[in-house]
Amino acid sequence: MRLTEFPRRRYTAAPTPLEPLARLSAHLGGPNLWIKRDDLLGLAAGGNKTRKLEFLVADALEKGADTLVTTGAVQSNHCRLTLAAAVREGLACRLVLEERVANSYSPGASGNNFLFGLLGVEAVTVVPAGTDLMAEMTKVAAELAGQGRSAYVIPGGGSNPLGALGYVSCAQELMQQAFESGLRIDHLVTASGSGGTHAGVVAGLTGTGAGVAITGISVRAPKAPQEEKILGLARATAELAGARSLPTADDVVVLDDYVGAGYSLPTDGMIEAVKLFARHEGVLLDPVYTGKAAAGLIDMVRRGAFGRLENVVFLHTGGSPALYAYQDVLTD
Repeated sequence: MRLTEFPRRRYTAAPTPLEPLARLSAHLGGPNLWIKRDDLLGLAAGGNKTRKLEFLVADALEKGADTLVTTGAVQSNHCRLTLAAAVREGLACRLVLEERVANSYSPGASGNNFLFGLLGVEAVTVVPAGTDLMAEMTKVAAELAGQGRSAYVIPGGGSNPLGALGYVSCAQELMQQAFESGLRIDHLVTASGSGGTHAGVVAGLTGTGAGVAITGISVRAPKAPQEEKILGLARATAELAGARSLPTADDVVVLDDYVGAGYSLPTDGMIEAVKLFARHEGVLLDPVYTGKAAAGLIDMVRRGAFGRLENVVFLHTGGSPALYAYQDVLTD
């Protein structure tokens, strides 16, 4: 794959760690669980969007943008990291926040919402669930153009083929780490939301013939439309990256059993998963993405989805600042 042909900013000094979850594995009775620590990526408080922004922000700079415009939910990790990248590059940043749960936005909320102000967001527009978010961002860009400024619009989650190259890169990094440590990876489990991370990993691992099964745990959408979305984005990403073969429908597996009542709404499984990772491994998950993905992982272990001796990697996509907005449900 020809990733070197794309302009790229670097916000992380070294590969993120690949670590065994020995105590959690013992507690659950196997298989051998590992964690890819993309919560330790660079920019403010880390997380998976950093890898995508390395390609997206480089493109914005090449095109002469002075402002980044993006969108997400009211506690969006992507919005936090896009804002942090803008600060790093000396750009302005405007956010369009979608109230996916009615009346969930509060200017004085903790978590990522607090960090938007601390990092110096230029303006926040709050819109109801179901709004055409690209149209709203286009309005913001047009307003800036009227002021003689140049906006670069980044889709939610940074999830377009260019952004998903960040997780093609992650897949290559992961397999190099596995090679160097003599680890055979049998399965990878990741959260599946806006799709760029899941699709990028699929494109990267299938494009290199890694032979690793991938399961995405949906945090919002039903299985069928999410699998269709991931397959389309994975194929477009693989094509952009110059892969010799494109992913097929067999490469895309999404489980939607762990969403609960809806996006960002707590579940008992999420609460248990956050506490198990914290108390057995000292690892902080988040309530919206990694908490529900880990709930899926734990349930898969308990129902025998993996062989006893298999090596299963959990891709930790970050998001821990959102914990502080969920203290009421996570406090014993």
